[in-house]
Amino acid sequence: MTDSPVDTPTPQPPRTSRRNLLLGAGGAAVFALAGGAAGFALGDSAETPPETPETPQAAPPKFRSRPDLRTMPDVTITVPANGTTPGAIFLTPASGAGLWGPLIVDEKGSPVWFKKVPDPATVAIDFKVQQYRNKPVLTWWEGTIGGTGGQGVGQGEFVIADQNYREITRVRAAGTEQADQHDFVITPRGTALFWVYDPVPYDLTPMGGPADGVLHDGVIQEIDIATGRRVFEWCARDHVKLDESYAPMPQGEAAHLPYDYFHANSVGLDADGHLLISARHTWCCYKVNKETGKVMWRLGGKKSDFPLTGNATFSWQHDFRRLRNGGYSLFDNGAGITKERDYSRGLILKLDEGARTATFVSEFVHPDRLSAPTQASFRELSDGGFFVGWGQMPHFTEHNPDGTVRLAGHLPKDNQSYRAYKADWAGVPLDQPALGLRVEGGNVVVSASWNGATKVTKWRARAGGQPRALNQAAVEANRTGFETTLTIPGMAEYVVVDALDATGKVLGTSSAIPVRV
Repeated sequence: MTDSPVDTPTPQPPRTSRRNLLLGAGGAAVFALAGGAAGFALGDSAETPPETPETPQAAPPKFRSRPDLRTMPDVTITVPANGTTPGAIFLTPASGAGLWGPLIVDEKGSPVWFKKVPDPATVAIDFKVQQYRNKPVLTWWEGTIGGTGGQGVGQGEFVIADQNYREITRVRAAGTEQADQHDFVITPRGTALFWVYDPVPYDLTPMGGPADGVLHDGVIQEIDIATGRRVFEWCARDHVKLDESYAPMPQGEAAHLPYDYFHANSVGLDADGHLLISARHTWCCYKVNKETGKVMWRLGGKKSDFPLTGNATFSWQHDFRRLRNGGYSLFDNGAGITKERDYSRGLILKLDEGARTATFVSEFVHPDRLSAPTQASFRELSDGGFFVGWGQMPHFTEHNPDGTVRLAGHLPKDNQSYRAYKADWAGVPLDQPALGLRVEGGNVVVSASWNGATKVTKWRARAGGQPRALNQAAVEANRTGFETTLTIPGMAEYVVVDALDATGKVLGTSSAIPVRV
């Protein structure tokens, strides 16, 4: 693959998929997770934020410099950071009141960057940092969530954005179906691995269903990001039989809705290049030969190649990964359609592939022993600790290697984030800093922010009588979160703010704003 820039694909109209044809008018409704997305749509960071109409408010806006973000969800820290690894926290608020979209916060819960997803029914899922063409990028899924029995099935596409928050490209599934939200992995060769939920006509009578039933097949696609060309595909129904499933068959009026027997929720690469898969409804993790598609082994479920006992057993799991030390990690929900365990946990297992043995190593538990019936993630950090997103429960925790908690927080209780991650990120937005002004006690109070800027350590406000002569009454203040407040003594005609880095270098300057009394 060449190093030439990737062209952003021309927006395409919605596609009519076989899923829509099979479901018909009486099928499962497509929905965004419950709740409204109030507020004002944000464009790309390189664009000027939209003007906000004046509306009566009982209290000042959350951010005077960015009133369009007044309903961005708050993040509460319950266990302050102590000995944590450096990095920011990546979330996707996707339910409840307030704005939905990709959200970066620091260890104090203060926003770093937020982008609202489009209305009316779009959510963002699986927001994280990856490498594409040897450069760090942000990736996330955008689309709508539907499904049966409370099991989310996505129809959407993946976004890749650079360090300036500019969209590089969108990755779409090949064929008539759209990409599912459960995972998106950029490989070292510039391809992307993800799932497609493909509804196919299927005789379900052996499982007690209708002869003219519909099966949700779990399909892995590998797409060349630069060209959109499909380079690999794997279908679960060719390798995993329906009798491995723990999911009940839809009954009654729902009998002709797709039977989600597999419910794939993660895909990744093992150290040898073969695929690692998690399927929630079979309680099983699979290793799949990347060349032949053959299942090399099963871990868990009804046909496990590794006998599991005691603390090594798991159910309704997510996020199966290979660790740097050769072990394997997964998030054991322990609950889903049924409840098998009192609490959810991050689980570490050691496998001997030759001897076919699996050994329990450790578990990572929330201080409140949370049970997460859906979603969640469990990821290794650089120092051997782990970061956990608790899925349906809107919490996240960072753990020491011994399992003790060194950071904990949560979104509002009516919210949730499918996964949560921690990673280093250096963002350089191309727009200008924003500021808000008010007059208080004969002085000008300045509120300054810059959505996505990660190198700002100090703000400087300058005032004067003309927009091009603003060097009077300059004041400085250390950055105190997403928005910093500075007070200019006395009155002024115009105000401008400069964003400064640790050396005092000006990173960006706002427009000059007139002071209105």
